[in-house]
This record gives sequence, structure tokens and C-alpha cells, in this order.
Amino acid sequence: GFMTRYERKLFDDLKSPHLKYWVPFVWFGNLASKARKEGRIRDSVDLQTLMNFCSLQVVTLAVYTFFFACLIGRQFLDTDQGYQGHDLDIYIPIFTLLQFFFYAGWLKV
Repeated sequence: GFMTRYERKLFDDLKSPHLKYWVPFVWFGNLASKARKEGRIRDSVDLQTLMNFCSLQVVTLAVYTFFFACLIGRQFLDTDQGYQGHDLDIYIPIFTLLQFFFYAGWLKV
């Protein structure tokens, strides 16, 4: 529901050796620049604010995705299995939480 049928066809027909998830953002940037040239966006500051807001949304999504990936990826081994040299199991990922708070705080600044 985010794309028209025509846009979806263009997206599907696009050949790229890389992931295509950034294509809608490129389309948005091109449409915003075109709107500025046509006078629909009156000021370059407005255009820059609009582009920064969209970039901020992408960065916010990246920070939260990174945090959840770290929560899964940094889990310790099960100590009941008797792995050699892995006696300590930390239940609360303190450093991952600190890292998330640092990134989220930095993002808010």
C-alpha cells in the first residue's frame, strides 16, 4: 500500500547487484528536489528540513534494529550444557544496554 502499481512494477523491474530497499528513499529525494525546482517547496531550508527529517527516521530505525540484533547476537551460552570455560552467565546485558542508551541519547541530541 506504500507504492502505486506503476511504482511497484518499476521497483520489481529494477536490476541491481545490491539490495533495493533504498530505492524509495532515492525516489523521495528526487521528488523533493523536483518539487523545489517547480516552486512547490518555497525555500531551500524547507527542503533541507524535510530531507533531514527523513534521514533521522532512517537513523532511528537503524539504531533500534542494531539494539535488537545485539540483544539476540550477544547472548551467552547455556551454562547447564557444561561448556568448558563458560561458567559465568549474565542475564542482563549491561554493556549492550549502555551502548543502546549512548546511541539513543546521541540520536536525540
